[in-house]
Amino acid sequence: MAEETGGTGTGHRSVSMTRVEKGLYEVTNVRGGTMLVGGGGDSADFTPVELLLVAMAACSATDVDYITSRLAEPVAFDVVSEGVKTKVGGENVLEDIDITFRVRYPDGDDGDKARERLPRAIAQSHDRLCTVSRTVQRGTPIRMRED
Repeated sequence: MAEETGGTGTGHRSVSMTRVEKGLYEVTNVRGGTMLVGGGGDSADFTPVELLLVAMAACSATDVDYITSRLAEPVAFDVVSEGVKTKVGGENVLEDIDITFRVRYPDGDDGDKARERLPRAIAQSHDRLCTVSRTVQRGTPIRMRED
């Protein structure tokens, strides 16, 4: 197995998941971070589909934040990630995915520069930087196997 790299560089990534109870799982990353993932219903825990939306939003938000905050610190930085879960040909899929940035910068020259840079930063994340949304858009094959 490849060595774990973590962080934002290239290299192998993995998480492990352990069943806590029916429909509830604890996910652990290689740095020791944990979170619960649920199947929905009455639980407030994130569902796998919500985590996919989170992953795309967080990946792009990180790109955009690093690119634009060099110019000015935002006074507001919110991202909404949404889609429609549906069936296509009997398969469950997420369609009509939208990631919307609501970012505000302070008045002044630095804020103006950041505002001017924002659309390009969002486009860069969409077109080449965000590993998560790029993987979804490319349709990378996924292998599932039993060990």
